[in-house]
Parts: sequence; C-alpha cells; structure tokens
Amino acid sequence: MTLGTLFIISAPSGAGKTTLVAELLSRLNNIQVSVSHTTRPSRSGETSGVDYHFVSHQQFETMVEQQQFVEHAKVHNNYYGTSEQWVKSTLNKGIDVILEIDWQGAEQVREKFPGSKSIFILPPTKQTLFERLKGRGQDSDTVIQQRIAAAKEEMSHCNEADYLVINDQFELACSQLQSIVEAKRLEINSQRQEKLLIDLLS
Repeated sequence: MTLGTLFIISAPSGAGKTTLVAELLSRLNNIQVSVSHTTRPSRSGETSGVDYHFVSHQQFETMVEQQQFVEHAKVHNNYYGTSEQWVKSTLNKGIDVILEIDWQGAEQVREKFPGSKSIFILPPTKQTLFERLKGRGQDSDTVIQQRIAAAKEEMSHCNEADYLVINDQFELACSQLQSIVEAKRLEINSQRQEKLLIDLLS
C-alpha cells in the first residue's frame, strides 16, 4: 500500500490557517488533521479530542519523557505536541495527514519525516493580521500586541517551507492549498493505481 503524505501547515496567529484547513477537509477525501496535545485552557466551544487533547503540564512533561511526540514546542507560555504514534499509524493506512504547527515544530517534523511537504500561509498585510486578531474578540489589546510580535517571528521563517500561500482572497487561497495536495497525490510515487496498472499491462 502507498503511504500517505504528511503536510505541515504553518502560519502566524490570525492568518486564517484553521478556517482554510477546515474548508480543505470538506473538499478532499482520505486526509485528516492531527489533533495536538496542549497545556493551554480550552476556549469557548472547543472540545477535548476534537480541537485539541487538553492535558496538564505534568501529563505533557511525562509524554515528553516517554518520547511520545514527533514535535513539541512552547508557544505563548503553553506547550503543544503531536503524537508520533498517531501520525505514523495514519500514514501507514495510506491516509494523508495535516499538521498545523509553528515553525519550530515544522523544523523538527521535517527531520523525522523527510518526505513531508510544508506549506506556509501568510496574511496579505500587517493591518489585515491585526484586524483578524482584533475581530476574534477573544484577547485583550496587550495579548494582541504579543501575538503580533510573535507573528513577525513566525513569518520570518516562511522561506523554510516548500510552498507559500497568501490568504487574501479565501477561495483562491483554499484552491491553492487543494492544488498542492492534489499535485502531490499525482506524483508517480504517490499514485494508488496498482490495480489499474496490473490490468493495463497484463
């Protein structure tokens, strides 16, 4: 069986990554998003096991000691990590996997999964980024300024990715994301056409 492809998607907070990925999942089959473990508190409307696996700092540290994460990082004073066992088992089933992680995590994952493809999503302007963060209505002005500063650091690593998508027009950005996944699936080494080839060549 052909293995699935690991797609790493990174973006600064407020670039629209989560919304784009949700739309991508509605358009494509045979692809799943990894649900990260995190120590941050759940937000209104979030469900453990769906949005994140919410764990205590002690639980997270135990998982790190047991080397259960393919990557983990500290972001905004909270820890985030991706289960290595889940990623490997899903890819082995021939299912593509999306990891929504920051540049630090992306760097770690590329080392362990050299066949992965990384995609960076940018906002069209700094003003757009600020308006999107402000429009969430979840954070104070102080927290928003912290997120803007962190966004600049995150965006400085965009050249490390394989693909760059500017989320200015949502439909266009989503189509570009879809094209990246579909192009990877059309690579000869990614094709799942064993039965067709046997029939054509017999």
